[in-house]
This record gives sequence, structure tokens and C-alpha cells, in this order.
Amino acid sequence: MKISEIQIYPIKPKDGLVAFASVVLEDRLFIGSVGVHTRLDGSGLRITYPTKKVGDKDMNIFHPISKGFGAELERAIITKAETLLTNY
Repeated sequence: MKISEIQIYPIKPKDGLVAFASVVLEDRLFIGSVGVHTRLDGSGLRITYPTKKVGDKDMNIFHPISKGFGAELERAIITKAETLLTNY
């Protein structure tokens, strides 16, 4: 699956959250509200996918099914975020 576009939106850091990302896949599907966080051990960045609270459960809105594609998407977002946040 081709990642057509990635946008990073830096925010004032709060509880490790430093930015949000949006991604366009195959020029057909927009995915937004992906969180970009600092890793808990401080060794770089990680991403989280949005959830919705339903009662006392957090339900996934979307997430990759394939580990391979998930890793590819994470690398692409983190690479773009590191470049932008370094210059920010």
C-alpha cells in the first residue's frame, strides 16, 4: 500500500505527546489523529492510533492489521516527524 502523503502537526508537548500526524494512503484514504509521542525511555518517538471511549473501554477507531505495514507506516511517520520537529 502506497503512502501518498504525511502531514505532521506539532503541538505544545503534554504527557509525551508532541504532535499529531495525518496520512493519505493510495491517494484514496485519509487517516488522521495519529499521535506522535516521545518514547517512555526517551529513545526517540512512537505513534499511537486514535481510540474512542465507550463506557469503560477504549475502542480502536482504526489500526493496521499487518505488522509489516504497521512498521512501514510507523517508520514513515516518525522519519517525517523527526525531520520536522528537529527544525521546529
